[in-house]
Amino acid sequence: MKAIAYQQNLPIEDENSLQNIEINQPTASGHDILVEVKAISVNPVDYKIRASSPAPEGEWKVIGWDATGVVKAVGDNVTLFQPGDNVWYAGDLTRSGSNAEMQLVDERIVGNMPKSLSFSDAAALPLTSLTAWEMLFDRLDVSKSDSKKSILVIGAAGGVGSIMVQLLKQLTDLTIVASASRAETVSWLEGLGADYIINHSNKLSDEFEKKNLAQVDYVVSLNNTDSHLVEIEKVIKPQGKFGLIDDPEVLDIMPFKVKAISVHWELMFTRSLFKTEDMQMQHDILNEMAKLIDDGLLKTTVGENFGEINAKNLRKAHQFLETGKTKGKIVLAGF
Repeated sequence: MKAIAYQQNLPIEDENSLQNIEINQPTASGHDILVEVKAISVNPVDYKIRASSPAPEGEWKVIGWDATGVVKAVGDNVTLFQPGDNVWYAGDLTRSGSNAEMQLVDERIVGNMPKSLSFSDAAALPLTSLTAWEMLFDRLDVSKSDSKKSILVIGAAGGVGSIMVQLLKQLTDLTIVASASRAETVSWLEGLGADYIINHSNKLSDEFEKKNLAQVDYVVSLNNTDSHLVEIEKVIKPQGKFGLIDDPEVLDIMPFKVKAISVHWELMFTRSLFKTEDMQMQHDILNEMAKLIDDGLLKTTVGENFGEINAKNLRKAHQFLETGKTKGKIVLAGF
């Protein structure tokens, strides 16, 4: 079967950084389902792993953590799916990824794909939806009915932010402050339902003062956390909650102590990495997201479609993603 993979950690400009290859088709057993991949999207985790995680000696490493497809076969312990089902998922860091025609995935982290979306439009959403949902409702324990509270989402126009703003708008009564720095991303966030939009290129506290905004109960930082940390302390309320998903080299949270601010890190892969007792929650979350989409409450966050799934187009997608200037998600479809 076709796949896109690498053997060396190389700059994306190098043609060998991602290559078209042929590998053997895997076989489903246990809780695994075998999925024929129809569409994928790319995330920052893709280029981070490609640049830093070596392939086993003499072998190929297939990455990719967002996919939609059709179930072709199921393992003997599978109860949630059957051949022919359309599914979507974000996968598992420890296993071969979605940049291949066929992929094995544990059924407990797979959902039924929204009926109202194409494979391409749905592929934009699994990883970001799981990340946004878990951050809001599992890590920060955001109330769905408290109209007196507010949240700041930093870097809100990217993949996670684009679905997080929608979830906040549709499922909570929080006042949503979102950050963006370009006219097109400001317009994007206005369309998604943000109540206020500030420019994260400026000091957050200055932007709050300019718009006469009060301190917020929650802050979620989706990128460049280290550069915003001092300002986050200024705009968050005492006893507020702070969440992040990126990888700052240093995170000095001592200034948070005087306000008793709690810190929450979200990693969507934690449940699958550690086979947690609540691992099947990701199946449930994806099914709930599909219902919200089919009910017309949420929309896809596709920003760009880069065409067929092949090495050339994937290298282009990684390169664009590495600029940090994407709006929504980049998707690819078909082999």
